[in-house]
Amino acid sequence: MSLSLFKLSKSNKFLLSCAALGCVQASIGSLLVNYFKKSKQTSITPIDSLPKVTIFKPLSGKEPMLFEALKSFCEQDYPNLQIIFGLHHKHDRALNVVKDLKSNYPTLDIDIVINADIHGCNRKVSNLINMRSVAKNEVFIISDSDIHAPDKNYIKEVVLELQKPNVGMVTSLYSGLPSFESKVQYMASAHINYNFLPGVLLSRHLGRQDCLGAVIAIKQNLLDKVGGFQSLVKYVADDSVLGRKVKAQQLDIALAPNIVQTTITEKDLFSLYEHELRWNRTTFILEPVGFTLSFLQLPLFWASLAILFNPLTWASWMFFMLCWGFKALCCHSINKRLNYSFSPTLPLLPYRDWFSALVMFNSFFGTKVTWRGQKMTIKKHPEFQTTSDNDI
Repeated sequence: MSLSLFKLSKSNKFLLSCAALGCVQASIGSLLVNYFKKSKQTSITPIDSLPKVTIFKPLSGKEPMLFEALKSFCEQDYPNLQIIFGLHHKHDRALNVVKDLKSNYPTLDIDIVINADIHGCNRKVSNLINMRSVAKNEVFIISDSDIHAPDKNYIKEVVLELQKPNVGMVTSLYSGLPSFESKVQYMASAHINYNFLPGVLLSRHLGRQDCLGAVIAIKQNLLDKVGGFQSLVKYVADDSVLGRKVKAQQLDIALAPNIVQTTITEKDLFSLYEHELRWNRTTFILEPVGFTLSFLQLPLFWASLAILFNPLTWASWMFFMLCWGFKALCCHSINKRLNYSFSPTLPLLPYRDWFSALVMFNSFFGTKVTWRGQKMTIKKHPEFQTTSDNDI
């Protein structure tokens, strides 16, 4: 066999070097996910020493697995717990789900707020403002409607973390839970579980403390001190803004010691594209350098590019297969930690990297995003303010 089949051009060496860096990052990320262990302190903490908690659940429509997600918070082993479900109108299909929960848990302190008032571009924050008037307790936990608590001690774990010295906020890592079996669902969960989740842990080890919007715990007095929900209503990245406000108080953002799940709801690639484009464009405006460097998270994209530039070089093909196998092992390791099945995702890994690269590339060109059917424009200054393209 000719040696030229194994000879690499400078461009191929560069692309394969990027792929190798991606494999290194994947291995570090999988180790960080596996060493992220659940806390054991909940079993030794007196129940009567815990502060009272109010959980905010802003709702909009009947999403897949909505009942299961909300039920996981109703079944928390925690005293003095209030749950507020907020909706913008009485015809919202999520209302029937909430009514079922209230009848199933008659002893639980559940409030339902139906209020059509819109206070700004961010409808979720408008919902939170409307819910705020019935909140009774000193600790607020704001959680998205599609979040599943991992067990009955989850709220206790979050509150214990919030009680630690100099902690102003607790946020939570999350993994992707497909709501049904399809390639699109597996593609969506692969991005969250294999790129986002390890990436967040790696960034924290490098010194970043980002607020993740899936679950946020904060004391009422601190929220009021930094401006309350009203100060967030003009931002699409309200969680990041709140996190920056807390950091400005010289306080830490801690991670809850367990990983929640978020329901994957996208039914087609276009829906997935729009969802991830909103994520990516917001992230690019927040952290342009870090976002650009995250292209290195896609080793199969870089390895396959090397093949496209020089398809007759055997070394490129061999390196691509090695990257695929190595990334598969890293993903398998993460799946074992998350108790997820691996087999449906393995053939999709190269497509997932290319899809991520497409979304990330398009994130550089434009500020338009779509959020729950609402078209918005992200302004680069000041911070990441938004305006609505709809008449709200």
